[in-house]
Amino acid sequence: MSMSVLLAAATSVIGLVFAVALLDQYRSRRHTFQIVWALGMLFYGIAAGCEAIAAASGWNETLYRTYYLTGAVWSVAWLGLGTAYLLARTRFGYAFSASLFLAGLFTFLTDARYHYPDSGLAPGLYFAAAAALAVAVAVDTYFESHRWPVYATVAVAGATLLSLVLMLTTALPAPGYQLDPTSHQPVFDLLPGTLRLLTPYMNVTGAFSLLLGAVFSTYVFMPKRRVLPYSLDPTQPGDQFLFNLLLAPVAITVNLVGSLPGAARALVAGNLHSRVPSTILIAIGAFIPTVTDSASRFGDTGLRELGHFLAIVFIFAGFLVSIEVFADIRVPFTGMVLFRRRVERPFPDEAPGGGAAAGAAH
Repeated sequence: MSMSVLLAAATSVIGLVFAVALLDQYRSRRHTFQIVWALGMLFYGIAAGCEAIAAASGWNETLYRTYYLTGAVWSVAWLGLGTAYLLARTRFGYAFSASLFLAGLFTFLTDARYHYPDSGLAPGLYFAAAAALAVAVAVDTYFESHRWPVYATVAVAGATLLSLVLMLTTALPAPGYQLDPTSHQPVFDLLPGTLRLLTPYMNVTGAFSLLLGAVFSTYVFMPKRRVLPYSLDPTQPGDQFLFNLLLAPVAITVNLVGSLPGAARALVAGNLHSRVPSTILIAIGAFIPTVTDSASRFGDTGLRELGHFLAIVFIFAGFLVSIEVFADIRVPFTGMVLFRRRVERPFPDEAPGGGAAAGAAH
């Protein structure tokens, strides 16, 4: 059995086990982010399973179609949406809004660069939908009604349903799939532009949400040293708010770096919030495929499977570390607790600006 088959199979098994664990946690705790992440992990596991079967016995049309939907379109977007629900009561909505807008813009520019056949009005419509939803997310975040993940769900679930309809109504010429002659990995030139453009739309949104959400959570939950102060309090004058909104990404980066020594001391003392190491592991897992998938375009397919395997390992480790997600370790779908963990507050006690939601804004 080849290493490609082993890595893809292991990735699939971990992803599916992870999905079951998250569903079990949702059954007992009823947090929306758990079931959304479970969906993302289910898609991730199915996509890796398609790779394993194809590596062992060859591609066919069913594997090709399933792999495109679950791996190239759905999985990352639903994982990013889970992050949105996890951070629903914070100012992370501004970052998600920017992710949505950039996803729409990148989708439009992708078509302008590659001129996908049969794309028609889709690039402009996708951009317009992303921009409108981005504005809705930003406005809701500003007024602190905490409904912005619903708008994010409209973006992701709507694109998911559309991609499914487009795939089911698309006829593919024989043999029903296409492989790169060098890397022997599936390429998607057979698919219409309306469907192919949903890949950047979904992946940019999901990947940015995962990465930015990890950085945001790390900053919020670590002991902070505020080298560069700022505020996203909506009651401040409009011009001052806009200045602080533009300053926020720089301030968070500077303050995060300045807070690392204090976080290291808290880790040694055993009182560092579990979300900090958890989100660092998730960020590493989200970043790895961006490197290995790029390498695969130059024929190094071994790195591609290895990258997907390492990504799921790091992300799974990050979720296991987080007490907020896995409050206790028990036999799945039973009340038998194997290990009960300490209780943590969902947000730090001392939050800049006052209050849990306000603290998360900083």
